[in-house]
Amino acid sequence: MTVSVLIVDDSSFFRKRLSEILGASSQITVVGTASNGREAVEQAEKLRPDVITMDYEMPVMDGITAVREILRRHPIPVLMFSSLTYDGARVTLDALEAGAVDFLPKNFEEIAGNSSQLQKILVERVVSIARSRPSSGGSTRTPEPSGASAAADRAATPAVQRRPVVERPAAAAAVASPERHHRRTPSRHYTVVAIGTSTGGPVALQNVLIGLPASFPAPLILVQHMPASFTPAFAERLNRSCQIQVRQAEDGDLLRPGLALLAPGGKQMMVENRGGQGRIRILPGDDRLNYKPSVDVTFGSLARSFPGKTLGIVLTGMGADGREGCRMMKQSGSIVWSQDEKSSVIYGMPMAVAKAGLSDEVLALNDVCQRLKDGVC
Repeated sequence: MTVSVLIVDDSSFFRKRLSEILGASSQITVVGTASNGREAVEQAEKLRPDVITMDYEMPVMDGITAVREILRRHPIPVLMFSSLTYDGARVTLDALEAGAVDFLPKNFEEIAGNSSQLQKILVERVVSIARSRPSSGGSTRTPEPSGASAAADRAATPAVQRRPVVERPAAAAAVASPERHHRRTPSRHYTVVAIGTSTGGPVALQNVLIGLPASFPAPLILVQHMPASFTPAFAERLNRSCQIQVRQAEDGDLLRPGLALLAPGGKQMMVENRGGQGRIRILPGDDRLNYKPSVDVTFGSLARSFPGKTLGIVLTGMGADGREGCRMMKQSGSIVWSQDEKSSVIYGMPMAVAKAGLSDEVLALNDVCQRLKDGVC
């Protein structure tokens, strides 16, 4: 069955353009449009679409308020459209915290260079989040799991069934067995804790980091798929809400306990070992790589620089970035944790790690922070 979509934007031009692009795909049916947040709430109640695309600045009711109201009634995945500015980043992060699943630039020229590529990206994103697990919004301290679905690798774009009937891949079910889920790796000292994530990651990272004490004994490396204009605002938000210090990484930064360094968007981040001291290297983004920053690149550098002394954690996200980096970590003797399917917004990246047999522990999101305190502190 096709994915039904409700398009919400106060610009008639944008509604028409997005309707044309998505409606041209055999995988998607545009079932309605709305010009403000209040209409969006009413149309969502009436149409029960599989996905809602949402602008954030609208008359009558803004997009963030609409997201909260819609998710209060129904767990419908919401894709936000955002301007790639610092202010746009702050608003988009508010929307993600309210429960939106993902976001894309509103300027189509910033998404793709040609119309065929644009349609591919938009359709892929909509189809993927149709199978996601949106939160009910509100605090990230105790998120309520909802929905029941899984997302496959970025390369796979099968037709998506209407919720709540979604097939659960047998392979994923086998990986996330109760025995594996509850297996605990022995407590040990890690030189570095590295966390990689994508779709659903901003809220997931805040969930994990917010409970860590300022005295956390290991440095943290964070890799979140995010545009260059978003990572400074995201780092500032995390720093305000956490006891540990969080900031965007800069070339030459030294790793130190209680400091979390976020990879800058649009670039690659590597970690070097200079006489036992970890140091950050920031490199230009390579167009040959899909992700900038890439979890594989950062995790691979840690496997080389601190073999057997790194804890790698892969959280919610679309695709398989992180799998090969985790493979290198395991080969070097390090430990890998991955998020479980039930608590993932998109069970793509952690599923790829688990299916490859690389996860030493498969954890629910709400358990990751406590396991870090138990196993590292």
